[in-house]
Amino acid sequence: MLSAITAMILQAGPAENLGNIDVNSTFVSSVVNDVAGEEIRSADVGAALARLVPGVTLIRRSAVSNDIVVRGLKKDNLSVTIDGAKIYGGCPNRMDPPISHILANNIDTIEVTEGPFDVTEPGALGASVKIHTLKPSDTFGGDLNLGLGAWDYRKLAGSVNGGTDRFRFLLGFSTEDAGQYHDGHGDDFAEQQDRYIHNHPAAAGMGYLPQYRDLDAYSKSTFMGKIFWDITDNQSLQVSYTANRSNDILYPNTPMDADYDKSDLFDTKYIFRHLGSYSDKLSLHYYRTYVDHPMSNRYRKSSMMKGVIKHWLRSEVQGGDIVNNYQIGTHHLESGLQFSRRNWDGKYYKNGQPFPPANFHSIYDVDTDDYGAYTKDRFNTGSITWNLGVRYDHVKVDTPRPGDRDRTFDGLSGNLLATYALNDHWSLFLGAGSGMRVPDPKELYFRSKKGMSIGNENLDAVRNYEIDMGAEWNVEAVNLRLKGFYNALNDDILYNATTQKYENDDAYIYGLELTGNYNFSDDLYFDGSLSWTHGKKKDPLTGQSDTDLPDIPPLKVTLGANWMPWETTTLRAEFVASSRWDHVDAENGEQVLGGWGIVNLKARKTWGDHLELTVGVDNLFDKTYAVSNTYKDLNLITGDPNAPVMLLNEPGRYVYANIRYRF
Repeated sequence: MLSAITAMILQAGPAENLGNIDVNSTFVSSVVNDVAGEEIRSADVGAALARLVPGVTLIRRSAVSNDIVVRGLKKDNLSVTIDGAKIYGGCPNRMDPPISHILANNIDTIEVTEGPFDVTEPGALGASVKIHTLKPSDTFGGDLNLGLGAWDYRKLAGSVNGGTDRFRFLLGFSTEDAGQYHDGHGDDFAEQQDRYIHNHPAAAGMGYLPQYRDLDAYSKSTFMGKIFWDITDNQSLQVSYTANRSNDILYPNTPMDADYDKSDLFDTKYIFRHLGSYSDKLSLHYYRTYVDHPMSNRYRKSSMMKGVIKHWLRSEVQGGDIVNNYQIGTHHLESGLQFSRRNWDGKYYKNGQPFPPANFHSIYDVDTDDYGAYTKDRFNTGSITWNLGVRYDHVKVDTPRPGDRDRTFDGLSGNLLATYALNDHWSLFLGAGSGMRVPDPKELYFRSKKGMSIGNENLDAVRNYEIDMGAEWNVEAVNLRLKGFYNALNDDILYNATTQKYENDDAYIYGLELTGNYNFSDDLYFDGSLSWTHGKKKDPLTGQSDTDLPDIPPLKVTLGANWMPWETTTLRAEFVASSRWDHVDAENGEQVLGGWGIVNLKARKTWGDHLELTVGVDNLFDKTYAVSNTYKDLNLITGDPNAPVMLLNEPGRYVYANIRYRF
């Protein structure tokens, strides 16, 4: 995986005696394997990545559909693709981030490349997240999955696939729903609101109406269909369609809930192989992704006082690429031409009517066209593996709103990475890269329902100059990897709560990550990770004095013990802890959060090749804690302008079970 990033995938061999390892990693990337099989707690892909990848943290908004931060960078600073197709959520308040539009049971692997080291995707300034869904097999088979958990969590999922040597198909479905989870105090969503409103009575209108206090937290269902057809020995066609449907997703510390989320993902590839000396594989790719997201206050007390306010947004991306893989001498090369058009449109309604009638567009039918080209190369010189890439993007942003100006951006991105194998036990890594991403339509043009212009049409593109370095020690029983990074962000786009607008400011982020495992015996091994990040603005924002960057998570540590007492049974105990979050951007809404530590337990038992049972408990000791802060670029519940916004706690003790039958 990601061979063009680094050729050194180093992992302690004896750990294979314990079955599949959840995460394989290189110096700049992590590959989460068998997501559909391992991530059986819920559909939430963001929560899965935050558990499994040290540099990823969670932005908690609800029981599902949560967003991620990678090394202190988030939103459009991260590129998310599903089988190579770009997707963007419809909600400017990040209720439906891109990663929420694919469910865990549809996913095979996820590649997370940290930093600007993936030139194959536009906008991969902080990281690229490449999601690869399940592929059909030529052998008939499938599985059936039943999951149950605390707070009325229920899931039913299944898939079937098969075919011949030339024609293969896959069909998959899932449906799941869950009640409101309880935090460590025993409070559900409505009761967490009650606790906040008791201290800040001005927020009373944000509480749930009595008849809706016991609503389920969400319901989600999905369908995925795929056809792979090998038309000739060197030509093949791949077609897939995925439909995701979610209803009544509750966001308790946000003034609105999602009435529903609908997304449709259509993807097709035509592949030629072995065309000649300069084309080992040529692929033609077209995709269309569509998201429909209305949110409203219909379950809140404010609807009785102000009417039902609905913010209805749609997001669509159409795009494609031509990618050629080829080899010249010892050089493994890939070149691509890409185009995508992102359309984003949002409107306000009050009791079903445009609101306000003269100016009810929040985001006014904005098109963002990206024309891109890239080349990357991998080759060896002695004990050094070199990886390099370069990319050029020309981006046009157009809006029909009278008075708003269109924008054009151009920029080069690139990187150079070297991995040096000193001997059989030691490897060193050094990489430098630069990435660019353009302002998104919210940052440029967004208007509140009161008509206030939050966007800033004069924003410049963000550029990241990054240096990464690391070392790995690998002996028979021990594997340790240490990585460090430094990001210099030119014209970072930040929200200013004083002026209530976005603005550019230079910033820097640096940090460390340590991962490792120790194989005590053939049936017992230990693993762990540590991640620490620090970020600062070079200058305070307009009218402010604080230079702390928002969403820079504190030190986090994970320690795990894995025991296989019998060949068919695997047990895992895990301790996860975070230090106190006291470096916060207080002027822009962040709050000091206490440190925390939790214990998770998991057991898996198999019977032959067909039946598998997984049981577990997260947060065994029912701790009350929060992992995500309250940066005011999100519209969260507040009592008055001087009050802190409502913080959402993590789930308390969560017991779950999943039974899977393969055929």
